[in-house]
Amino acid sequence: MEIFLIKAAQLILAFAILVIIHEFGHFLFARIFGVKVEKFYIFFNPWTSLFKWKPKKYVGSFSKKNYFSEDGKKEDSERDALDSAVAEVDRLTKSVKKLKDENAAPSEIFKEEDALKAAEKKMQEAIEAKTQSDRLEYENEKKESPWKRFWGHTEYGIGWLPLGGYCKIGGMIDESMDTAQLKAEPQPWEFRSKPAWQRLLVMIAGVLFNFLLAILIYAGIVYATGEKYVEFKEAKMGMAYSPAAQEIGFRDGDIPLSADGELLSNPVEDRMKIVQAKNVTVLRNGSDTVSVEIPEDFIFRLDKEAKSDSVAFSLMMYRIPAQITQVMPGEAADKAGIKAGDRVIAIDSVPTPSLDVFLPALAGHPSQTVSLKVLRNEADTVTISVTLSENSKMGVGLEVDPSVFYKAKEKHYSLLGSIPRGIKMGTDRLTAYAQSMKLVFTKEGAKSVGGFGSIGSIFPEKWDWIAFWNIAAFLSVALAFMNILPIPALDGGHVLFLLYEVITGRKPSEKFLEYAQTFGMILLILLLIYANGMDIVRLFK
Repeated sequence: MEIFLIKAAQLILAFAILVIIHEFGHFLFARIFGVKVEKFYIFFNPWTSLFKWKPKKYVGSFSKKNYFSEDGKKEDSERDALDSAVAEVDRLTKSVKKLKDENAAPSEIFKEEDALKAAEKKMQEAIEAKTQSDRLEYENEKKESPWKRFWGHTEYGIGWLPLGGYCKIGGMIDESMDTAQLKAEPQPWEFRSKPAWQRLLVMIAGVLFNFLLAILIYAGIVYATGEKYVEFKEAKMGMAYSPAAQEIGFRDGDIPLSADGELLSNPVEDRMKIVQAKNVTVLRNGSDTVSVEIPEDFIFRLDKEAKSDSVAFSLMMYRIPAQITQVMPGEAADKAGIKAGDRVIAIDSVPTPSLDVFLPALAGHPSQTVSLKVLRNEADTVTISVTLSENSKMGVGLEVDPSVFYKAKEKHYSLLGSIPRGIKMGTDRLTAYAQSMKLVFTKEGAKSVGGFGSIGSIFPEKWDWIAFWNIAAFLSVALAFMNILPIPALDGGHVLFLLYEVITGRKPSEKFLEYAQTFGMILLILLLIYANGMDIVRLFK
């Protein structure tokens, strides 16, 4: 339970940060161009909100407001009146259509049409009242300081549904599906009144800010920690490969040289290059150059392997000696005379030249006495008998840092020097993610889709800020890419329609945009249900 809570906390925190930055991009550009932003919400708030606040007007939680001013009460009352009037017009419009389709009595139709006319009149009055208040607020804004004008007329809140967030931009059809405002004449503070190029920048800003956030995080990480890794060519014992990698032709001890002709060096940076390549060249047995063909579904095999409890690692790891770093006092190893610095080179006459061989060789000996051949002081060979615990443990710590055994490449960055490195890392992650997305549309790709459970699972079991920020940066890149896809309801859908307007000079009708937004929202909800449903299916497998 503790591990679940730690992972969930990291997921929610990362998601909140990404949503705030994304929506702030929209907010910033909207305000720069003088577009009113009515609401700025972290997470969605259907029916109610955990918290809401509008400067000098009201504050509240669970939709209960404590008003600061009569203006706050009036604004809320006008908003409710308009929403109610629009809902009534929509209801009566559908009712009239239904009566006509059913060939109802003329008297019934006339009665409903009269009610509709009265409702439309009431709606028009509500629109005029709301527009008048907005116009007055717009005029008063001009008298305020730039800072207050920038942020002081937006409702800020936290929703209860952690599936995203939104900026409700005046005069725009968005996630809120609030079309009441569109029934009035366009106003100068509305999104729809601005030139297409300004509206385009407002819509691109969210994606841009997510990508810039990823670059900033990567730059911050390399500035704070630098980079340290052992190049492939320095790992004299080569790499150990997981079962999925060995199935396609990799062998323990292979040293990766190139992927599709591109030289490989950094195991962390080049992992995706290997996975996405068509052909990887390796050095085998210290002298033979061997080509390994990478099947298209290899990434899915690795994904399946990574989710399995039957393997210790996925794809590859450094082959390093099984060297003891510490001996627990009073445990079996301590009693047997094993010392820190010893290297285990055999278990019961079975050679264990590297850690990846030692670990499985040690397992499977519960409560048994095994004979360990140990290299001590890099010269003396000692044989020691150790009685293992019931879970095949002997109470030692093992060295896992390859830089202890191989020459490591280390680089530190200045504040300015970290920026180009952050840009390169962000660009590389975006390119790799975009290339991998094409596989989602395959049969195996559809099966591998995951929701919040899958995303949460990639966070570490213990809180590690460097790991957290690395994952947050990658998720920010993924969010940027997903949002720019030309799907209605996503930023990319709005961008697509705006590009059409810029190129053709013709603006899509508001009714078309409303239908497109509805279709996109339904599609995204279905995808969300499917992705999280797949998580549940995997949970019970």
